Order: sequence, then structure tokens, then C-alpha cells
Amino acid sequence: MPPEEGHIADPCAHPPQIGGCRGCLSPVGCGRSPHLIQMASSTLSSSSGPSPEGAPAGGTRGSAGSESGEAADGTPLVLMRDLSRTFRQSGGAFSKDAAIYAVRGVNLAIYAGRTLGVVGESGCGKSTLGRMAVGLLSPTEGNVFFGGVPLYDEAGRAHFQSRDGAAKGLAGRVQMIFQDPYSSLNPRMQVGTAVGEPLVCSGKGGTRDAIRRKVADMLERVGLGEESARRYPHEFSGGQRQRIAIARALITRPAFVVCDEPTSSLDASVQAQVLNLLRDMQESLGLSYLFISHDLSVVRHMSDRVAVMYRGLIVEEAGADDLFRTPAHPYTRLLVDSVPGLRGPSGEALAGEEEEGGRSAAGASGLSADSGCPFAPRCPQVMELCLRSLPPFFPRPQGRPETGGDAHAGDRVRCFLFQR
Repeated sequence: MPPEEGHIADPCAHPPQIGGCRGCLSPVGCGRSPHLIQMASSTLSSSSGPSPEGAPAGGTRGSAGSESGEAADGTPLVLMRDLSRTFRQSGGAFSKDAAIYAVRGVNLAIYAGRTLGVVGESGCGKSTLGRMAVGLLSPTEGNVFFGGVPLYDEAGRAHFQSRDGAAKGLAGRVQMIFQDPYSSLNPRMQVGTAVGEPLVCSGKGGTRDAIRRKVADMLERVGLGEESARRYPHEFSGGQRQRIAIARALITRPAFVVCDEPTSSLDASVQAQVLNLLRDMQESLGLSYLFISHDLSVVRHMSDRVAVMYRGLIVEEAGADDLFRTPAHPYTRLLVDSVPGLRGPSGEALAGEEEEGGRSAAGASGLSADSGCPFAPRCPQVMELCLRSLPPFFPRPQGRPETGGDAHAGDRVRCFLFQR
């Protein structure tokens, strides 16, 4: 199999060094084919060629799954159906409570061995969506289905917490890698104990010796030695702590992992190492990722498909290459144009970013459920209809006009500009 773009065909010949192989950014002295020797800032923003003939829109990553990225019966591994989350904000003694709509009616599908990226500005509801996807936050409406099994019961409680017999197999099969490697690890717990704890909680560990062997093997796989198990989190760097967090998430051999901004607190070179590690583990273990980030270059590098989120709503979804080459929704176009090299040079600011009356027109995530498109106050192409009605999804125009091919069946955009 030919190497992917940005890979090296021959194994790295650099000898082991303290801190890893400096020739290929591998965390250990390697004898394997390493990934992406370029720095993250240049590698992740490079564009790739068209998908191979016959491949689904969005790329060919996730080779551990089936060729189509679907389960054997064509159903998604994870299905989010009408997922919503509302928070209540107290109005005090003289005002009514306000409803904050963090996530509104999200429908997404993630197939086996594939990566769905969710991108949007800070406060748009990405992390809330990720927490609901793994059972850490109950939805106000809707449900998440894992292999056809609902994640939440009628009371809104995650099945693996209630030990429901119909969903007993969910324990350990969904995991999450958190954004901050400093606060996501218990500072009073040795690394070996922290990494092995999911095995104990899920009942998949076996004997104490078996857990110790599994922990040592997983630490080796993420580029940390067996001796790391006896140390504490404060003895490691930020990148090493994130590797520990990855080892803890993958120790139960999950099928689905939510990656919530896993590299946002790391510098460029360490970002490249962690992203390559996530790709390696996906290929070897057949993982499916929900990859959450506001870094468009990282999302393009990691994802097969991308969903763009704005104020709790999905406004566009398409294959990663198609979305970044020909963004359709005005918000997606402004996002892509704000990053040099993703599509083309642009120095214009987002419409509505200027202060109006001492207050920004942008606002935070889903502050209300007012009628109309939430992007209308910032949209340079706003119409009167946009102010009155929330646009439904319309089929997204074909992502690659130069090829003459049709768009993927799941490509969609929430904008009246594409009403036919």
C-alpha cells in the first residue's frame, strides 16, 4: 500500500534519543514508518488531491473499518437524533428565568473507523454536544444510539450508569479525551492506577496482574515506558500528560472516542505528535472519532467529514475536502477565509464583529430560540426571509464543480440561499 501524502515510505533511521526521535517527531526511538515529519502549522494546512475513485466523499481515512466506513448492514455506529440541551439562567427576584439553548436539534451519524469533525467558534456548543455523545451530560431532548442501542433511558440517564441489561455492553465502549491534560488527571494518583481505572470500572480488567500488563502495554503504545506507571502527573510535560489521557481513554479498547480539543493547549510540534498518535491508534484499533476543535487546519487533517456548528445548530455538513475547498454556508465561508492557506487569502473580518452600541452583535451560544436564522445579524447576504424563519436543511451543491460529480448524499446546508 503506498504511503499517504506527508508520510515517509522508509523506516526512520534515527537512533533513540532522550525525548524521542528528533528526525521524525516520534516519541520514542523508532524503527517504523513515522507520520508527518513537518511541523503542524505547515503540515495540517496543506491540501490533498481528490479522493480516490470509488471512495466516499470526505476521504479514505479510518482503514480499519469497512471500505465505505459503514457497519456491515450500512447503519452508523453512532447516531445522534434530535439532540438538544437547554440550560436555565436565573432571572433573579424580578425577572423570569431565561432559557439558554446550547444545542438545538442536532442529527449526526458517525460510521465505523471514521472521523467526524465538529468545528465552530468558542461557545457554539461543541463540547456540550461531545459530552452528551458519551453520556456525561443528559440531553433535554433526543437520544444517542450506539450500534442501534439508545445511550439514554426515558429518565435521561445513561444506560451504563443504570446498568440496564439491554445496554450492558456499552461500558468501556465509549470514551472521551478531554481538552486540558493538566486538570483531567488526578494529581494524587499514580499514572498506572489512573490508566488502569477504566478497566476496573468497566469490569474488563481481570486480575491485578492482568491489569498491570495491559497498562504497561498501552503506555508503550502511546510512547511512554513501563516505568511511567509509577510516576505522578506533575512529573510529565503537557504533551506527555495528553498521551497518558489518550492511554486512559483507549485502555478499554473502545469503539467510539470523543476528542474534545485534544491539542489546543499544546505547542505546534507536540500537536503533530499527538495527532499522529491518534491517527495511528485509529488505524490499529479501528476507532471512530468525534473530533471537536476550533482549529480548522487540525479538523481538516483529522476528519473524513466535517459539521460546522453555530449557536447550537449544525449549519453545514460535508466531506472534509469538499467543505474546505468550496464552503457553502456564509458562516463557513467566513470561517475558512479567516485562516490563510485553507482556501484563499482574505483579510476581511466577520460581519457584525464590530461593536454596535457598546455590545458585540455576535453573542454567545444559543442565547434564545428566537425565530429566524441565528447568523442573520452577521451575514453579509442576509434576506428578509432569514429574519423571520429558521432555515431548514437543503441539499448542499456539489463540492467539486471541476469534477462534475454529485455531492455526497449526506451533504447539507442550512441556508435559504440554496432553496430551490
